Amino acid sequence: MTRRYKKIVCAYSGGLDTSVMIPWLRDRYDAEIIAYTGDLGQGEDLAAIRRKAIDTGAAHAEVDDLRERFVREFIWPAVKASALYEGLYPLHTALGRPLLAQRLVEVALEHGADAIAHGCTAKGNDQVRFEITARALAPQLGIIAPLREWELLTREAEVDYAIERGIPIPITREKPYSIDQNLWGCAIECGEMEDLWTEPPADAWQMTKDPSNAPRGSVELIIHFERGIPVAIDGRPMGGVELITYLNDLAGGFGVGRIDMVENRVVGLKSREVYEAPGASLIHMAHTELERICLDRPTFNYKRKLSQDYANIIYDGVWFGPLRDCLQAFLDKSQEVITGEVRIRVSAGLARITGRRSPYSLYDEGLATYSEGDTFDREAASGFMELYGLSYRTVAEVRRRMAREEG
Repeated sequence: MTRRYKKIVCAYSGGLDTSVMIPWLRDRYDAEIIAYTGDLGQGEDLAAIRRKAIDTGAAHAEVDDLRERFVREFIWPAVKASALYEGLYPLHTALGRPLLAQRLVEVALEHGADAIAHGCTAKGNDQVRFEITARALAPQLGIIAPLREWELLTREAEVDYAIERGIPIPITREKPYSIDQNLWGCAIECGEMEDLWTEPPADAWQMTKDPSNAPRGSVELIIHFERGIPVAIDGRPMGGVELITYLNDLAGGFGVGRIDMVENRVVGLKSREVYEAPGASLIHMAHTELERICLDRPTFNYKRKLSQDYANIIYDGVWFGPLRDCLQAFLDKSQEVITGEVRIRVSAGLARITGRRSPYSLYDEGLATYSEGDTFDREAASGFMELYGLSYRTVAEVRRRMAREEG
């Protein structure tokens, strides 16, 4: 039996799934539908999306500019954590979901709604991110997931449903890509890319130019960090949104930041994901380089372990759980010395570090050099090697004794 709701706040992007959802929800539940759209820097005409929501049956449509909040409360903590899921994915979609879910809950409470709805699939990770966030923040709200309930079992069926009802949609049967873009990057899937042997088609890419058509030569830039956060490019201070946008345009123009990976989803299956992260790629690269010179060896290596744990927290949709709060305390402490500059040279499809410096650098040229000015005490190395190898020498002696006794 279908539970009855009077007012439902629907997470609305204007894409295929949510375009179909509004009329479906209204017909299925006979409820007032409120559409909610958060601007995370997806580069779309949000006024048009709001009009479309109203035209397709929403009683009210609310749009927020969340870009600054997205950067300050989600992207920068992830940068400080060096969070890359399975070593590659900068988590742009995964980072945006807890913020959108948080605002979805807040809007539902503001409007006295008794349920929220999302357009996530039963196979995907986003259903976890939306629903776990909602349960953590407002467990009294009902949650509706039409894509787990309705009769439209394929994207082609959804396209047909929309066409039959005159609902404008951003895809066709010929180009059935699912695209999710925000300030931090872009995720592209479906269509021929579901075949692991097939190269992503040229028209699927949104933020990056084909490296073979990139400008000739290269561009060098310097990213300045303060306490783990990028704050300036080439000496020019920038806010977070401006800085990321600038790097997206620069690196994307050279085809930098394309990622094609098969990843492990939360629900247990493997999925081929194609991502673009031009600005994120440069920022993560530069940030890690500063950590290499500013963190001592045990801290640097331990943080690598926590970085994967933090990335899993984001990917698994448990941002608002207690473990992230605990890890954040360690990570924030580790970033107190991550201040300095990293120089990067960007060319067609490639970005490489060409220089790094920090007032907190642990690099001592006098200790590292093999030329004149060497301050390293070579005699100390003999005692170090004696002690460092002591346990291995002891093991070897025991093994020799055992071999003699067995022989």
